[in-house]
Amino acid sequence: MSKTLGIGILGCGNISAAYMRLAPLFRGIEVRACADINETAAKARAEEFNLRAETVDGLLEASDIDIIVNLTIPAAHFEVSKSILGAGKHVFSEKPFVLSVEEGQALAAIANEKGLRVGSAPDTFMGGAHQLARHLVDAGAIGKVTSGTCFVQSPGMEMWHPNPDFFFQPGGGPILDLGPYYVSNLVQLLGPVKRVAAMSSSGSEYRTITSEPRNGEKIKVETPTTVHAVLQFHSGAQITYCASWDVWQHGHSNMELYGRDGTLHVPDPNFFGGEVRMTDKSSFVNISENWDHPFSKANDGARANYRTAGLTDMAQAILENRPHRCSLEFALHVVDVMTSILSSGETGKFLDIQTTCDQPAALGPKAAQELLA
Repeated sequence: MSKTLGIGILGCGNISAAYMRLAPLFRGIEVRACADINETAAKARAEEFNLRAETVDGLLEASDIDIIVNLTIPAAHFEVSKSILGAGKHVFSEKPFVLSVEEGQALAAIANEKGLRVGSAPDTFMGGAHQLARHLVDAGAIGKVTSGTCFVQSPGMEMWHPNPDFFFQPGGGPILDLGPYYVSNLVQLLGPVKRVAAMSSSGSEYRTITSEPRNGEKIKVETPTTVHAVLQFHSGAQITYCASWDVWQHGHSNMELYGRDGTLHVPDPNFFGGEVRMTDKSSFVNISENWDHPFSKANDGARANYRTAGLTDMAQAILENRPHRCSLEFALHVVDVMTSILSSGETGKFLDIQTTCDQPAALGPKAAQELLA
């Protein structure tokens, strides 16, 4: 097998440019072609990034494509990924890669039968900040983690996204859209979740788009836009998780972990970098020495942005015959947690999580450097 795997992008919307722009930072992959049901969109992206524009069927059949990145809307992820596996190609999907445990198990069965890999975003937990947090937790720097908090709250998505409808439909909402970043990071830090409880609501029945070109249009809200949940981990940790698109301002930190010997302040897991702060029992301590992680370095303006790190890790794992970090089992457990939170919000019941997974392997500075070109 070639040491460089050919990548095809299926879905040429807003997020596709980030994959196409950042993929050259990494070794072992080469984006070669793109496709979209809107062939005009595919041709525009192909011209912008010097790629080959294909029809959807053409991309599935292309002999120089080993992995197809599924960037369609969440409601289409399962069927599209199923068709990619059916074409004999590995698939890396945007989050969430499926909308139910049953869909994930169906993809797993096909992938196992065909000897193919399935991976899923987000890969931000591989960022330098979150891997420093992982290093500190693993080293026992704050002692056993007993509890914590997560907050991701804003006024919503209709103020900036040109076509925000899907955010407010089943498969969207702050849990399934933003939850993958937070739950993935919690699982990579603390291990799998045992059970959840939640309450949910929607701030309004309709949202008004204020972005262009659809300024003034109204969207019907068909999924909860405020969810307050508690996650109990097999490790014993209990984490309060609040996600909302009905909040104009708040003063909460993105993520805090409370251990027997101190507190860990973790930056927004929507991003690769940020400041990690730690206290002992009484005051903040210096934790930055000797942690020179390449995925902490600003490379996109003032921000560290290493999207496609998970795709690259999967490609290299295929070549090296090892597990990949953004694995189907890991992503499926995250989906199970998120859908159980939504179900608990509807029923008011504590729900046990059906699935489990191994924590992804830590990605220290040396291992991260080996992913870069």
